[in-house]
Amino acid sequence: AMTTVLDLPEDVLVELLSLLPARDLLRACRPVCRQWRYVVDLTTLWKRKCQREGFYTQHLDRSISDWKVFYMLCNLRRNLIKNPCAEEKFQHWKIDKNEGDKWNIEDLPGPHGNMMPDSKVHKYFVTSYGPCIKSQLITLQKEGYWNQLMDEKRPEIVVKDWYSARFDCGCRYELTVRLLSEDYIVLEEFHPEPVVIEQWSDATWREISHTFQNYPAGVRYIFFQHGGQDTQFWAGWYGIRVTNSSITIGPHTL
Repeated sequence: AMTTVLDLPEDVLVELLSLLPARDLLRACRPVCRQWRYVVDLTTLWKRKCQREGFYTQHLDRSISDWKVFYMLCNLRRNLIKNPCAEEKFQHWKIDKNEGDKWNIEDLPGPHGNMMPDSKVHKYFVTSYGPCIKSQLITLQKEGYWNQLMDEKRPEIVVKDWYSARFDCGCRYELTVRLLSEDYIVLEEFHPEPVVIEQWSDATWREISHTFQNYPAGVRYIFFQHGGQDTQFWAGWYGIRVTNSSITIGPHTL
């Protein structure tokens, strides 16, 4: 009798199917038959995919409860903020306030400034003597994070932003991040006290970071907003500088 793929030993089938993209496994392979559905749901298959793509280390073995979800989160993991370093001017950003001489973009290190710790960052957004605030609204389903995943697994949402002052002028920095429901109701918020930097600072770039964990079910959007102004009301762009903003979603073990 002719041998078919259905006659392959389970470990061989796991090895073959682990080569396929996750979308194909779930949408095309899983419905084929009972055996394939069983294999696609095996922990060993998703652990093998994690090994193939560099997501697996041995110390994770006891801390991962669902290797399929772990793989999906690792595979999706990226910065959800678009144009974080001003390489595309103000594309993807909504300008909420644009006072004084308005938002501007400058090359690092900028006048009376310092370089970023990350050498891949070359530009920053800079504020003026009136309030300058900009924002992005991230739609999680559009980014691949389905409702059931967000509601049942509550993956970590990590927010980071970088800010700096000029050496010769004082300024103010503020940040607001909100987790929003389908109806834009605020389910959780990170809104630290504004940072005021005095004149003659060291002009060092500083990172602010926050991790959302165990937030309520129903998160469908993430609202990110930041900016500020100078505190001495000088014409031009002497206010807070911001760049390299990021929002990433991942499993708790990372």
